Amino acid sequence: MKQAPKHNPAPQPDSLLDRVHVPADMKALSDAELKILAEELRRDMIQSVSKTGGHLGAGLGVVELTVAIHAVFDTPADKLIWDVGHQAYPHKILTGRRRQMHTLRQGGGLSGFTKRSESEYDPFGAAHSSTSISAALGMAVARDLNQKQNHQVTRSPNHVIAVIGDGAMSAGMAYEAMNNAGTLKSRLIVILNDNDMSIAPPVGAMSRYLTKLVSSQPYMNARQAGKKFTEILPAPLRHAAKRAEEAARVALGTGTLFEEMGFYYIGPVDGHNLDALLPILRNIRDSDHEGPVLIHAITQKGKGYLPAENSSDKMHGVKKFDVVTGEQAKGKIGAPTYTKVFAQSLIAEAKRDEKIIAITAAMPDGTGLDLFSYEFPDRAFDVGIAEQHAVTFAAGLAAEGFKPFCAIYSTFLQRAYDQVVHDVAIQNLPVRFALDRAGLVGADGQTHAGSFDIAYLGCLPNFVLMAASDEAELAHMVATAAAHDAGPIAFRYPRGEGTGAGLPAQGEILEIGKGRIVYESPLSSSPRRKPGSMEPTSANVEMDSGLRRNDSVESVAILSYGTRLSESLKAAKLLEEKNIRVTVADARFAKPLDESLIRTLAANHATLITIEEGSIGGFGAFVLDFMNREGLLAHCRVKNLYLPDIFQDHDDPARQYETAGLTARDIVKMIY
Repeated sequence: MKQAPKHNPAPQPDSLLDRVHVPADMKALSDAELKILAEELRRDMIQSVSKTGGHLGAGLGVVELTVAIHAVFDTPADKLIWDVGHQAYPHKILTGRRRQMHTLRQGGGLSGFTKRSESEYDPFGAAHSSTSISAALGMAVARDLNQKQNHQVTRSPNHVIAVIGDGAMSAGMAYEAMNNAGTLKSRLIVILNDNDMSIAPPVGAMSRYLTKLVSSQPYMNARQAGKKFTEILPAPLRHAAKRAEEAARVALGTGTLFEEMGFYYIGPVDGHNLDALLPILRNIRDSDHEGPVLIHAITQKGKGYLPAENSSDKMHGVKKFDVVTGEQAKGKIGAPTYTKVFAQSLIAEAKRDEKIIAITAAMPDGTGLDLFSYEFPDRAFDVGIAEQHAVTFAAGLAAEGFKPFCAIYSTFLQRAYDQVVHDVAIQNLPVRFALDRAGLVGADGQTHAGSFDIAYLGCLPNFVLMAASDEAELAHMVATAAAHDAGPIAFRYPRGEGTGAGLPAQGEILEIGKGRIVYESPLSSSPRRKPGSMEPTSANVEMDSGLRRNDSVESVAILSYGTRLSESLKAAKLLEEKNIRVTVADARFAKPLDESLIRTLAANHATLITIEEGSIGGFGAFVLDFMNREGLLAHCRVKNLYLPDIFQDHDDPARQYETAGLTARDIVKMIY
């Protein structure tokens, strides 16, 4: 296992931040000192991320909120759960990880998200959104059950706090959790980090006074008493009183949705004003209120760093950058990214076919569909963080004769698996799934790796599965998907730049279920077969005109699914140096398999190696099952290369694939 980079030398204590190694150190600070600490924390985070890259804007928006929570509550005894986790960089700095921040998102270093194995201050790991309230409610109920089972008379002092962004609140799971929390009535604090709007004028002195007031114990008691009183009133008066209270809350800038779900609502409050945050959090901490509470904090993404504040995406995810100017380091100008090739190819198809629709779940930039929306604003739909809805929405469009392309990261499509099965596959609806970030993804690590889609889609009837080996093939697969109306079809492609393959003027429609031979060793120069190697004999098999049985040589076929094709070609050269004849094929399809191609490769080679950027149970398993059923294993040994049966940690992508054993040298090792 890789070792984390060496720690930086311990800084000399010349600031408040130098004195705060864990949250307990904050308890002795005054409110005025906490404000200074917040400013130091913001500067420290900017400096740190400028050297490593990562998520910047979200963390800058919660600096004061992070300071306030850790200053008021007793973490880690009190559980603090950050939704998604990319807003948790300030939290990491304050919880003993400041000196490791230079290792952020690097092999052996800190994760870019919260991670249970990394720190006791991370009680729940998160990188996919909208999970925090569910997890927090589970912890709150566990606390209550422990108290009951241990026959504790006094209430447990431990608090559970979930911080969730307004974007994450668009997912149905968050509302499912809130509905359950309102029913169970366990003590739970949810902080809604609302950074979708700037701090409005009402969030001023009067609003600060009112929100501080409604968080106080006397007001809570009075409000509960008022509710009990109105319950005994005749129905007309009871409804009138309730409407009057709701109207008053609306006038104060609050809504009724959270109250209707059983939460005690406080807000909105200025999430950058510690004079407002600290009293409210202390009131809630010391309150004997038994039910769930929601604090609505208004924040600004990128707060306190002008380049981020002025950026259209608030510098959400950044490369290394210059702190003074905010200018990000430019990478080498190379081949276009697979994401861009997909977007451009889809635009080209959409210009020829007005039935093509593009759908994404809160990732227009990440999937390239922002480019599509510029061209076809009426045919592009961003449904928010709602993958389940995205899939069934696409199914509805397909049922009415449209051609929806559902562009979702492989790892995020996992969240909509029931909809894929029930609403698409069973009904055999022609939804097109564009699976970005297939395979390993580098710095985002195990939570974002597209490892499982081959296996989880390949087991479903009616599906067609494709994987692009280069950007030209991706263009062909977009065209193929656009033309395929017989049922659901999915194609996968990785993060990052392509291979530099020339792009076609127009995508070619591929024959469904047909692969291709991309390289064969010249037969005239085939070396003699090594003693002891297997005899590649078989009967009644189809023979490709370019392949002829040559029993006098050791022969290997490499069948690649996806972008490991380039490593397969490198392996072919290495094997030829060892006097082994090689054929390299690009499967193109995992379902349906090119059975004719597999029969031919098995008949003419002693060994067949499959390679894919997916988990066990995927393409290699499909090939092995077919060959077993056809009786082809008796004369051709099969070896499968796939991702290891672990969740791989974040690292440089090239090193990840080395660790996974999916390089040219690993292919060569399979022969011996």
